[in-house]
Parts: sequence; C-alpha cells; structure tokens
Amino acid sequence: MAHAFDAVANVPRASRDGLDTPAIRQARIDLAACFRMAARLGMGEGICNHFSVVVPGQDDLFLVNPYGLAFCEVTASSLLICDFAGRVVLGHGRPEATAFYIHAQLHRLNPRARAAFHTHMPNATALCLLDGAPFVWAGQTALKFYDRLAVDEHYNGLALDDAEGERIARAAGQADVIMLKNHGPLVLGPNIAEAWDDLYYLERAAQVQLKAMASGRPLKPVAADVARAACRQMMEGNAESARLHLESVKRQLMRLEPEFAD
Repeated sequence: MAHAFDAVANVPRASRDGLDTPAIRQARIDLAACFRMAARLGMGEGICNHFSVVVPGQDDLFLVNPYGLAFCEVTASSLLICDFAGRVVLGHGRPEATAFYIHAQLHRLNPRARAAFHTHMPNATALCLLDGAPFVWAGQTALKFYDRLAVDEHYNGLALDDAEGERIARAAGQADVIMLKNHGPLVLGPNIAEAWDDLYYLERAAQVQLKAMASGRPLKPVAADVARAACRQMMEGNAESARLHLESVKRQLMRLEPEFAD
C-alpha cells in the first residue's frame, strides 16, 4: 500500500531512515483511530485541537495531526512526524502552531508523557471555565482521576511560543490530566491506549457532573479516603483495560470507516 508520507519535500533521505517500522505504523493506526472516534463522540472542534505521541524508537520525534484536517479526516498516513525544533521530518503539511508549542515542550520536558491529547471537548472544557476545583468528586467515574489531576490557573492566551509551552509542561508536573482554566483539558499518558482511555472517561465524568449540577440540587461528594482508595482500585489493571478499550475502538472503526488505517 502506498502512503502519503513516502514522499517528503526538502527533507534528506537520511533523516527519514527508520521512520517506517512496524511499531511506527501501528502507532499511526492507533493514533488515527483515536482521532476518528473522538470525532464520532463530538470531542473535536473544527480543525483545531491536537493529539500527539512520541515516535516509537525515536525519543526526539513525535507524531501529530496536520493543520487543516478535522478529526474525522485524519488517517494513519496523514499524521506528521516532527522534531522538537519545529521541523516536519516526515509528512505533508505542518502542525497547527499551538500544537507544536504545547506538544513539543510536553514531550521534551515530561519524558513520561509519551502521548498527549488536547481537545476542547465540551463537558470537560466547561468544567475548566468554572471558578474553583473542576470536579466535586461525587461520581464514581470521576474518581478515576482523584489523585491524578492538576489545575493550571494561569491562562495566558494562545500558546504561540516555547515559553508558554514550557510553562504548561511544568504546570503538568506528575499529573496525568491537566485542566487548563479558561481553555480546556490536556491528557498525558505512557501510551496511546491509556491516553485515549483517560480522555474518554474524563469527558464522561464531566458530562455526568454537569447533568447533576443542572438539577439544582446539592451534589454529594465522596469522602477523601474512599475517593483515594477508589482511584487506586481503578488504576489496578488500567493498562490492560485501556488496551482493550482501544482495540474495541479500532474494531468499530474497521466496520464503519476502515480508511482511517490507510
């Protein structure tokens, strides 16, 4: 099968050696599946927002979606490989500017963040607009994030330089989810499957809390010790659960829109 990323203008062949391994091809397919399912679930926003993952075997490079494609248009072959200096090493097009400045610094400064997903999905983003803590910790699904979430209170406008990308990366600390106030959520993971799993359940948890808040009745928070224990319970075996979740996503997409893997 011919891929759109086989021909790259103005990039030396030596720079592209080793960038079409089975592991990288699989990462492309997995990441494209996340874009497509996110679109189906209403998590995208026009041609904005971005998912990235460090290229397997190449810790100084990352895969990211090209500017101009909606999530529902992304395919495995359309994903770009970029370096941390902003150069497109493999692929056609360029990343959206904030995608580069946020994701390059996240991967550079947080080596544990192999995958980074940022989207203005409506429910989790709505919680980022509220004053105070985003979650009340009243719903079981939300407890998955109890000890794993940080809040960045310092919105500075668009991330259009390295300094803002670095600030966001440092604000993340060791958290797996960062709620960027006045902006939206950012999910970090050790791999694509776990980042996807967190993104999905973060949006569901936010949706349920907002529905409960809309009732006008007081929410009933879970006691801190129970919430912490529940979070630990949910994270036991989370890697396998996330892997199976992503496999389910890919099976659905292979029936509904198999071109995502091209």
